[in-house]
Amino acid sequence: MASHIVGYPRMGPKRELKFALESFWDGKSSAEDLEKVATDLRSSIWKQMSEAGIKYIPSNTFSYYDQVLDTTAMLGAVPERYSWTGGEIGLSTYFSMARGNATVPAMEMTKWFDTNYHFIVPELGPRTKFSYASHKAVSEYKEAKALGIDTVPVLIGPVSYLLLSKPAKGVEKSFSLLSLLGSILPIYKEVVAELKAAGASWIQFDEPTLVKDLDAHELAAFSSAYAELESAVSGLNVLIETYFADIPAESYKTLTSLSGVTAYGFDLIRGAKTLDLIRSSFPSGKYLFAGVVDGRNIWADDLAASLSTLQSLEVVAGKDKLVVSTSCSLMHTAVDLVNETKLDDEIKSWLAFAAQKVVEVNALAKALAGQKDEAYFAANAAALASRKSSPRVTNEEVQKAAALKGSDHRRATNVSARLDAQQKKLNLPILPTTTIGSFPQTVELRRVRREYKAKKISEEEYVSAIKEEISKVVKIQEELDIDVLVHGEPERNDMVEYFGEQLSGFAFTANGWVQSYGSRCVKPPIIYGDVSRPNPMTVFWSKTAQSMTSRPMKGMLTGPVTILNWSFVRNDQPRFETCYQIALAIKKEVEDLEAAGIQVIQIDEAALREGLPLRKSEHAFYLDWAVHSFRITNCGVQDTTQIHTHMCYSNFNDIIHSIIDMDADVITIENSRSDEKLLSVFREGVKYGAGIGPGVYDIHSPRIPTTEEIADRINKMLAVLDTNILWVNPDCGLKTRKYTEVKPALTNMVSATKLIRTQLASAK
Repeated sequence: MASHIVGYPRMGPKRELKFALESFWDGKSSAEDLEKVATDLRSSIWKQMSEAGIKYIPSNTFSYYDQVLDTTAMLGAVPERYSWTGGEIGLSTYFSMARGNATVPAMEMTKWFDTNYHFIVPELGPRTKFSYASHKAVSEYKEAKALGIDTVPVLIGPVSYLLLSKPAKGVEKSFSLLSLLGSILPIYKEVVAELKAAGASWIQFDEPTLVKDLDAHELAAFSSAYAELESAVSGLNVLIETYFADIPAESYKTLTSLSGVTAYGFDLIRGAKTLDLIRSSFPSGKYLFAGVVDGRNIWADDLAASLSTLQSLEVVAGKDKLVVSTSCSLMHTAVDLVNETKLDDEIKSWLAFAAQKVVEVNALAKALAGQKDEAYFAANAAALASRKSSPRVTNEEVQKAAALKGSDHRRATNVSARLDAQQKKLNLPILPTTTIGSFPQTVELRRVRREYKAKKISEEEYVSAIKEEISKVVKIQEELDIDVLVHGEPERNDMVEYFGEQLSGFAFTANGWVQSYGSRCVKPPIIYGDVSRPNPMTVFWSKTAQSMTSRPMKGMLTGPVTILNWSFVRNDQPRFETCYQIALAIKKEVEDLEAAGIQVIQIDEAALREGLPLRKSEHAFYLDWAVHSFRITNCGVQDTTQIHTHMCYSNFNDIIHSIIDMDADVITIENSRSDEKLLSVFREGVKYGAGIGPGVYDIHSPRIPTTEEIADRINKMLAVLDTNILWVNPDCGLKTRKYTEVKPALTNMVSATKLIRTQLASAK
């Protein structure tokens, strides 16, 4: 019985690649040093899989930045601004595309389907010249072969590559990206020919866009692409891998009738309905790669349940054609449980990181072949039983409270009446200014938090240092004449971790890092049990900050949907139930902040859009419970308490009605980085009655915007939004910026606002 891994994390168990990349970018190490770290990581991953007994081991899933960017390099599709002159693409051009350089900006980055990973979006047009410009897929295959390991080279499939691209600047938005299929297929053929010559017997094309809602001409592109590749791949076994959702029936029909394809891979965790399609019509003689081990979460597999699914599929595909696989690449999960020294043994026994999932896949394959490791299966069953019955997992009070029957959880009064009541109390000028929450996290500040955590300084010393920082941030904002202040969040490490550490039902890892983009990694908390809030989490700091100023001070919270979407979530109950529990915990915090005299409370929902399912038929259900969760947090406050929310993701236009339904008093939203796409919604006539602050400058860049530039932005907003609802603020929090950038940028923001206020007053 055979086993397969779709892909593997590339950062390394201790983030070795991250540190090597950052050292190289800072000019502290050479390209050779970087390559040495990469080579060691690749060989250790291949050897680990080989020793675990995996038959189909992937190669070319390693990347210095992003696998879609690797494909762009393979196709030589370098945008003109990087002045690439041809030949093999080197690190300098590659990293310029990913990160920008002194003279030109980076390519756009966006979320990889509904994960928290970001890919670099290809920019294509009728003038794009393609050439075979990166031989990475072939050289990595040969590298593994030299170690005695025969791998399956993985390529992003040609159709998904084009469907994930965007028209380059200056190209008509209506340009058909699929019209470039004929231009890129010759390069795919060259790559395939070289892989064949090097001795490859299998090749994997990842075509994840097949799980989305595709129209007839998009599906036709798959048929014509693989018909065109058929002669090139003859003599090779071709696997088409899909993941992240159920595959629609039409797409399934297209996929299973593609020319020259030997095998199909499906995600049977997020695509449970796909099982029905497979059982009713699987083409005979083809291989079925069954993704039964979850590549997106950290829970130990239910081996007995997976085995029974696999046994039922054996009847469909045949014993020799069924391959046990992961549901998707393991890059979305943490690397190795061995490095977790802080997690207690009970919780640890419930988990499996990437290294453990490789072992699970192989154990299932052996069990299918009649060599079941009884001790391993028994230990797994015992761990699952302990998780099910553990008193740490279930809190009946929380379960009862979160079974929300019937209530809509809306504030009693409509938003315009609330805004009037709030204005009487807050007395803000027209076009009020604010920032999003965080201020620069200095080296000194990080040192204080680190030393407090390590018990090197006392609580008293820590509190005094944080108070001093808050006082500094308050003074700066008062000097700048900002209207609604923030305390700068100096006590927080991360917007989810900070809250998770104070809620029950959460566990934290020491090395559970997952790549977010480039060298940036996140360490998602693990939600293992019912969530409640034992004590107030932010009230002390917010009260302290408010006592330092007579201006309104915002209380700052992370919303339930964002906490959910940026964590590893328990898989033993529906996600929305967990979300309602988090919402009820945040609701208590909101009410305590209000009781402590905080009149403006911001509940950030940065990740609301990110959790949107890939299939349109599932959007309404998700948006309904996500928006409901937000409303739960603040439905109990008085009309005079102003509720803000913040979002930072650029594709809001299709969910604007859900955003309105959140019923916040004020929403601040990322706007400048996405070319002010957001404003087009209001130009198209969507009526928005609550307060809104589309960001007036991009904080992801060190660039300081001029007063004129910001004034121009505000005027563009006033062309589509009423004066009395517009707020002025940056795109996002200022945590990653330096004070030398923040002060002049905010000075110009306030000056621009005052300039427009004067113009508006004289126009009256």
